[in-house]
Amino acid sequence: RLRQDVPVQITWSIPHPEHAGRDLDDVAREWGMTRKATAEKLLPAGAIYFQMDEADVRRIMAHPRSMIGSDGIPHDAVPHPRLWGTFPRVLGHYVREVGLFTLETAIHKMTGRTAAVFGLPGRGTIRPGNFADLVLFDPATVVDRATYAKPTLTSLGIQQVWANGERTLGEGGLTGAAPGRFISNPRLAA
Repeated sequence: RLRQDVPVQITWSIPHPEHAGRDLDDVAREWGMTRKATAEKLLPAGAIYFQMDEADVRRIMAHPRSMIGSDGIPHDAVPHPRLWGTFPRVLGHYVREVGLFTLETAIHKMTGRTAAVFGLPGRGTIRPGNFADLVLFDPATVVDRATYAKPTLTSLGIQQVWANGERTLGEGGLTGAAPGRFISNPRLAA
């Protein structure tokens, strides 16, 4: 059900791709249609719904059992900015600026805790024999820059990245290496 009080940004639309990145209400006014009729005319489509409460976000993130991840969808014409900025936002905003938790706690919520909960052995911690999935960043400068208007702006303060022990981002930018692979919980394997 589409609530009337929640702002909605269109991220993609198969019949009307020209409206990606636009506000649903603006398109409805332009078409002289109701919000619901406009949404139906855009289908199939994707959208960002602006309905999260910052106090709720902070309370949930600070809970000792919470993990930090992202469900950003890379194929949207105008993706949610979290696709480019989730982790730098946590490190720069919630750790450095807000002081919601320590840097170590944030990193554990992004890595070790997540790997443990999802049952991914050899990941999420730095130990001999583990997969080397590492990010070298400057805690004093790391910050997200992605916005709803410019969702693919890269973050600042990320210096190097390794996936499975192979460098994918260095001082000169992306290396072209793509060592990532799909991983699953071995407990769920048939």
